[in-house]
Amino acid sequence: MIEPVVRTTRRLRGVLLALTLLVLMLINTLVLIGPMLLIALLKLLLPGKRLKNICSKSVMWIAETWAEIDKAIFALLLPTRWDIRGIDDLRRDGSYLVVCNHQSWVDIPALIEALNRRTPYFKFFLKKELSWVPFLGLAFWALDYPFMKRYSREYLARHPERRGMDLEITRRACEKFRHMPVTIVNYLEGTRFTTEKHARQNSPYRHLLRPKAGGLAFTLAVLGQDLDAMLDVTIVYPGEQTPGFWALISGQVPRVIVDIRTRQLDAKLWQGDYQRDPAFREFMHRWVARLWEEKDDRIEMLKHAGTAD
Repeated sequence: MIEPVVRTTRRLRGVLLALTLLVLMLINTLVLIGPMLLIALLKLLLPGKRLKNICSKSVMWIAETWAEIDKAIFALLLPTRWDIRGIDDLRRDGSYLVVCNHQSWVDIPALIEALNRRTPYFKFFLKKELSWVPFLGLAFWALDYPFMKRYSREYLARHPERRGMDLEITRRACEKFRHMPVTIVNYLEGTRFTTEKHARQNSPYRHLLRPKAGGLAFTLAVLGQDLDAMLDVTIVYPGEQTPGFWALISGQVPRVIVDIRTRQLDAKLWQGDYQRDPAFREFMHRWVARLWEEKDDRIEMLKHAGTAD
């Protein structure tokens, strides 16, 4: 009789905690999105590159402040311990390529906890459709998030002339980040990990989906010489199941491990033509496969260590 009451009480506390967090995060967003959108409109209207750059920096400062306030809310209300490793040498004036495994919406708060105000505010590649979302689309544009148009295999079969266009869009999107501090986040798996996707792909890795080298190759082709390093980020959730965002905000995630390895990039990675040179394409595939093998081993090690702690 007591046990069901305890479970119900815990569930109710979790719901109340989640709702409190959502309200506070909403207030934070509503307070700061107004100034961000105003500056975004100014950026659209003002002439000259210098004024537009000032607007971009102002928008970044607002975004970082929003993230810091959310971090403070999480620290105040959640029991989650963010076990972040490898951040001592990160610089806000550096440029980084972040390569990270992808399992859950919790990955984004984990990256914010690890990187916000330690590196330049990071950029994600977003689906083109998100540019039309009211308010958010303008905010994403102001933040210089690159928008991608992805084509399905069926569409490419009907329109072969479009093959390679998504990679060309990647190249053009990255041009604006040349010669300025930036952190580009690249999820090589292209989607969140699930056991169903893992089985469907027949992935050779225990904890990862098959990586895609094309987007990475084009990002390096444009930005490689301007990058200070690659941040090899591995996110691990100790336990049997990967938590969702509701589990996080309702206090059900005791610990998140964010392991960061800073890797110097070999100039060979951007000195070939990924689309037209089969030998270079094979070189990139081998390099990514080695990276993914090491990450898979690291996840296995961190999972066992995290369970034992």
